[in-house]
Amino acid sequence: MIATTSPKGAQHGGASFFTSSAATGPTTKGPAAIGIAAGIAAAIIWATYLVFAKSGTSHGLAPQDFVLLRFGTAAAIMLPWLVRNNPRTLGGVGWRRATILMLLAGPPFILLGTGGYIFAPLAHGAVIQPSTVTLASMMAAAILLRERLTRDKLIGVGMIIAGLVVIASHASRMGGGHVWIGDLLFVAAGLSWTGFTILIKRWELGALAVTAAVSIVSAIVVVPATLIWGDFSRIAALPLGTLMAQIIVQGALSGVVAVIAFGIAVRHLGAAKAGLFPAIVPAATLIVGMTVTEAMPSFYEWTGAALASLGLVTAIGLVRPLFTPARPLVPAKG
Repeated sequence: MIATTSPKGAQHGGASFFTSSAATGPTTKGPAAIGIAAGIAAAIIWATYLVFAKSGTSHGLAPQDFVLLRFGTAAAIMLPWLVRNNPRTLGGVGWRRATILMLLAGPPFILLGTGGYIFAPLAHGAVIQPSTVTLASMMAAAILLRERLTRDKLIGVGMIIAGLVVIASHASRMGGGHVWIGDLLFVAAGLSWTGFTILIKRWELGALAVTAAVSIVSAIVVVPATLIWGDFSRIAALPLGTLMAQIIVQGALSGVVAVIAFGIAVRHLGAAKAGLFPAIVPAATLIVGMTVTEAMPSFYEWTGAALASLGLVTAIGLVRPLFTPARPLVPAKG
């Protein structure tokens, strides 16, 4: 249920635009359901982004092309919202905070994440980057935000790691001798997104405001630099249908919808639990990749994906109610 934003929420860019007086925390069923749905949506979009990023590289696109497609499109989408919501302070986020978030989830993040594919295969990026986000988010949330590490979370993380290891150890393409460089870039991208996750929770920033601020500040940097020093030949050489698909996936879905959805998940579930959703990206990537590329996943890939997905469900706390018997109702006295 959408309620009127509180004064504090308005001050921080609409931090409370999905809260109400009856639902104020991640333990409330309504907001928790919203957070879970938003996190799953973000993971599916990220998986689609990975598949289309791989497809784009096969058409000759470079990492800087993905940066332009993502933030040029996202800024154009979010600019009308920002114009109506305190543009001088970037929707209440502030220029200093927006710049920090841009460095974590903006062009450097895309350059790291897509640049890793120059040295390592897609399977490595689909496993290493989300697993880094999952583990680092949980540890950072426990240390910095004092979020409690429950037994369910620890068991779930163990299952997630096991699933990711199965997928990585049986990847069909291992790449050349410089795979480790790509793997390090994927780790760096995961750590960068973890920092973004922790800060939007710590600063209590609204999802729309964060998305608009990061997109606009990124575009201010990227678009002029591309006009002066960039090369549009690779993008111009794409077939029209391929170009439109990349604009929709990279800019509209990954650059706007996924960031908003993940921000909602962080607000309603906390940074640690929201950081678990990237762990299902490998499984979602297998499914999306199978529909787009018609490549059938192996037995080990399905096994690892199932382990990671079950681990996510366990860590969020959805498994325990299924096996916990309901308490008998005690008749009220009097």
